[in-house]
Amino acid sequence: MRRTGAAGALLLGGAVTVVAAGPAQAQEYRYWSFWDGSDRGSWTYATQGPATVRPADGAVEGFRFTVGADSAAAGRPRTAADFDALCRATPAKEGRKRIGLVIDFGTAADAPGGARPPKARTACAQVSEDASAGEALAAVARPLRYDSNALLCAIAGYPMSGCADQVGGADGAKEPGAPKGADGATAADGSTGAGDGGDGGPSAGLLGGVAAVVVLGGAAVRQARRRRG
Repeated sequence: MRRTGAAGALLLGGAVTVVAAGPAQAQEYRYWSFWDGSDRGSWTYATQGPATVRPADGAVEGFRFTVGADSAAAGRPRTAADFDALCRATPAKEGRKRIGLVIDFGTAADAPGGARPPKARTACAQVSEDASAGEALAAVARPLRYDSNALLCAIAGYPMSGCADQVGGADGAKEPGAPKGADGATAADGSTGAGDGGDGGPSAGLLGGVAAVVVLGGAAVRQARRRRG
């Protein structure tokens, strides 16, 4: 499965400085993570944002609402990256490409303020040949919500408010009502809010205590700038 795009571009207009920190200092955030599907049906944490990734026909991209401090702690989509299953009902069309999309709204443990996450959904977006992953998402999962830094805050209206919000204090204490999923606690559906590993993605210390991740991929740039300031 080929993907085209500006390799290594993490932000629209430039890269962001990422400060690594030890696990004891890592700050967790609640955000939309972005994943690339592989030919084997597995997921790899994306190293570009959906605004810069321009998938080829036959690609699969995934989004998962999660709580974590880095890619190793991010929950990955719980549906396989299977293009044939996602797009078998969508015939190929001249001048267009098909992108399989998996949108996982996360667990009740990851939800903000006791919200009930919608059921996961899949779609096959048929878009122009030069469309980005973000444009494919917009074609099938409106409304999308962004903050002033162009961070992806909500897909299909979820969550209703907030954007890459900090979970707990800098000392690691949880805020009242904060999700337990990042600690590995089991949610009502039997899954855990924490991810099960990096699967070849960026290292566990990538975001660290001042978390900053990919633009439009559900990052905490806004909070990171405040902490550095």
